[in-house]
Amino acid sequence: MSINKSDLIKKLSNSFPSFLKKDLTKMVDIILAEAMKSLKNGERVELRDIIMMEAKKYKSRNARNPKTNEIIHVPEKKIVRLKISKKWQEIINEKD
Repeated sequence: MSINKSDLIKKLSNSFPSFLKKDLTKMVDIILAEAMKSLKNGERVELRDIIMMEAKKYKSRNARNPKTNEIIHVPEKKIVRLKISKKWQEIINEKD
């Protein structure tokens, strides 16, 4: 089962009926925006005992197209590296 933002907001709304749905939506948006902003600035995002995310920077380089042997310039880029906690990893990998 995959979960998207609207499903997450529905579950939060059901778990916390005293909160308005628009407030929960705003809260989720703020959390995601702050995480994105931190990753963009090269900072590490860590939710203790859950997950760690950091943006890894790759330098620009010249690569080769193996089919045509043409040399292509690959610009500098960042990718997001995720690492889950050992506790979550054990829960995910335990046998039913």
